[in-house]
Amino acid sequence: MNRRILLLGGVTEALAIARQLGPEHVYSLAGIGRVPHDLTCQVRVGGYGGAEGLASYLREAGITLLIDATHPYAAQISRNAAAAAQAAGIPCWALRRPAWRAQPGDDWREVKDWAGLIEALRPFRRPLFTLGREPLQHLDDIPPDQFWTLRALEACVGNDRCEVIGARGPFQLEGERALFARRDIDVLVSKNSGSVATEPKLEVARELGVPVLILKRPALPGVDREYASLDALTAALDGFGD
Repeated sequence: MNRRILLLGGVTEALAIARQLGPEHVYSLAGIGRVPHDLTCQVRVGGYGGAEGLASYLREAGITLLIDATHPYAAQISRNAAAAAQAAGIPCWALRRPAWRAQPGDDWREVKDWAGLIEALRPFRRPLFTLGREPLQHLDDIPPDQFWTLRALEACVGNDRCEVIGARGPFQLEGERALFARRDIDVLVSKNSGSVATEPKLEVARELGVPVLILKRPALPGVDREYASLDALTAALDGFGD
């Protein structure tokens, strides 16, 4: 069977998978961040028009395997991927990082949504947000007694009570320590991405006794195969379609 893979990117590991794919395969990106130009496989940027549009693409492009390597919090994309693969009659595999787990000395407080996060933030003055671009929608709602530091992939315009830092992982322990000290951070706000590249911030919070507000992971759909590591998925790909 001739195999043709559509890889939905999002997490760092997706690029490592894409580097192993030949010209008959497609690496699909939402268009956020940098688009690699040194791959052998095809690169597609942009959406599909929901689950129906993705299913149509799968059929028209002759895709035989869909790999969902999107971010753990990109729940809608994952739902679309699972539904589209089922509609097109092809398998859907997913790379899903294990969540971080609190260690001795951690002060983690899980919040379900933005409203819960804002309520949990009330006692603090100098939060560091590592949620991506989402907080940018709420800059006008920052309480007068708070100053926010936001870290995202690209630098953006903040306001007089918010500074936005553009930075890409992997992050190093010393750099995270310096950031916490320079900004006088008293609470860290994070998704539970499970990424080794962004884990040092949690170690610094532990060292300093800084609380961490963790945005709860969304529920993700069932798929044909789920892998917790890049190595496991890569090994499975070696035998797919032979």
